[in-house]
Amino acid sequence: MTTTTATDPAVLRALLDRIRAGREFGANVYSTLDVLQVLYDRVLRITPETVDDPDRDRFLLSKGHAVAGYYALLAAKGFIPTEWLDDQGGPASRLGDHPDRLLVPGVEIGSGSLGHGLGLGVGTALGLRAQGRVDPRVYVLLGDAELDEGSNHEAIAYAGATGLGNLTAIVLDNGSASHGWPGGAASRFTVNGWTAATVDGRDHNALYTGFTGHDNHRPHVVVAVVTDKE
Repeated sequence: MTTTTATDPAVLRALLDRIRAGREFGANVYSTLDVLQVLYDRVLRITPETVDDPDRDRFLLSKGHAVAGYYALLAAKGFIPTEWLDDQGGPASRLGDHPDRLLVPGVEIGSGSLGHGLGLGVGTALGLRAQGRVDPRVYVLLGDAELDEGSNHEAIAYAGATGLGNLTAIVLDNGSASHGWPGGAASRFTVNGWTAATVDGRDHNALYTGFTGHDNHRPHVVVAVVTDKE
């Protein structure tokens, strides 16, 4: 079910510019593009034809304010028509400023306030385990500043304590957090029993290695560090 056609970065940028339509996007959007490309090109077992397959992998965008890059990627991979991009955020558009799982094919959750995505990912991973589905993985993309939310700390502790080996968190670290952690963001997870990898968030091979470095017995986190603004 994994998509095999690599996304052309120039095409992805052109689709993002189509959404941008003269507006300014910040590092919160641009820093996600490489992570999304590697996930959808090389890791996630999901295609436009399998969005309802119970054995698909699940991708949850917790940092929903960075949705423009996600929409561009979904259009590039054929999940949504490219024409939808032209009215993103408009009154009749399916593509709101946060994704809506009921309106956008391939979207798993409707995001809003930061701090909800990882808890929903934990619940999804638990549900798959309860159903005896051992193949699907759940991937949750978070921002570094989002880790300040207490709900994430509860989700991190619970996932570690219950050994949710089908869960991977991805922390996009673009230096926007007000408070850090001794040893870096990964240490916030490893103290609760997670496995971890800290990688260059622009290096596609390093990202792939990080995303596939789980041991299936413990939850896994990949900290993708992006220091440039675009």
